Amino acid sequence: MSAYFAALSEALKTAGIFQPCLLLDRDRVDGNIALVKARLDPSLAVRLVDKSLACLPLLSHIGKKVGTDRFMTFHPPISAAVLKAFRDADLLYGKPMPVGAARAALVKGDADWSRVCWLIDTQERLAEYGALADEIGTELRIAFEIDVGLHRGGFASPETLSKALSALPAHKRLRCEGVMAYEAHAPHIPGLFGGPAKALAQGSDRAAAFVACLGADQRRILNIGGSKTALLHHGGIANEVSMGSAFVLPSDFDTAGLVGFQPAAFIAAPILKVVAPMLPGPPAVTRLLQALGRFPRKGCYLYGGKWMAEPVFPEGMRTNGLLGLSSNQQFMGLPVDSVARPGDYAFLRPTQSEAVLQQFGPIAVFSGGRIIDRWPVLPMM
Repeated sequence: MSAYFAALSEALKTAGIFQPCLLLDRDRVDGNIALVKARLDPSLAVRLVDKSLACLPLLSHIGKKVGTDRFMTFHPPISAAVLKAFRDADLLYGKPMPVGAARAALVKGDADWSRVCWLIDTQERLAEYGALADEIGTELRIAFEIDVGLHRGGFASPETLSKALSALPAHKRLRCEGVMAYEAHAPHIPGLFGGPAKALAQGSDRAAAFVACLGADQRRILNIGGSKTALLHHGGIANEVSMGSAFVLPSDFDTAGLVGFQPAAFIAAPILKVVAPMLPGPPAVTRLLQALGRFPRKGCYLYGGKWMAEPVFPEGMRTNGLLGLSSNQQFMGLPVDSVARPGDYAFLRPTQSEAVLQQFGPIAVFSGGRIIDRWPVLPMM
């Protein structure tokens, strides 16, 4: 591990990057792409999740290698950027948008929104989108969100979906493209309740019951899964799976469905100070807490902090609850034998990729032992 992070550090110094940045190991991304292609059921296409890979060059790199122009989208400014960048992109919303947000995007007309499929989760939203389509005089593509076990919303039963479908002919400008299911709960179901395999099978069976309600011309998009479960699907009703975070593997995605994948994104932050830390107040308090193992005898301060990330290097580096977190200079405890020095880099592994990839400006792209490029990120707002 030390040799790997030493190589990243040297590459950052050579590139003249001396402030917190998001570093992307493109070689590791390529290794993760190869695993997806090797393990993905051949009956399934991949829909790339733009919020988890919010960088157009990164989306392009993965899309070309995986062979997909399908995207799952969540935020109109990002949707517009993806539509403009990828002329053949087909977008599916992964969450229902307020009808006002859809109206604003469609009226603005800054992209080809006919390539977007909007998500419908209730009868009320179906009526709202039907009225919107009539108001602006355009056809809208829609898919229905179905609940296959996560209980986060969407149509709760095939019967409620059938009722919505029966109302669809009243909305002449709405075209049903299919359904979107999500079963992120499956990997976390304890064995006491059947475990992940049973939850995944039940989710797939529930999805099939919903799909049976659709007409033959309403099944273009049969979407299920996310990064944690996409490679565990085999032989179900779905024709595509959504994947995003798997390609960079933040720590929240260390699950059985992604064994063998490697972390490919890190926050790199210069170490500003290495100190023999003292708490405010009488020195005896610090010495007592150190003797009890509650406070470190050595530590450092980072350039920035308070990120959604866990420390990975220098080895043994830890946050400390007594001094807490800081977005300006974050204190980190170090082992007493640590050789970290001011000017070295600390590395943290993001717990998630969405939002985190966008917090540092252009991403530093590492490949072949050096920083080869800086990739701009998509807007958060």
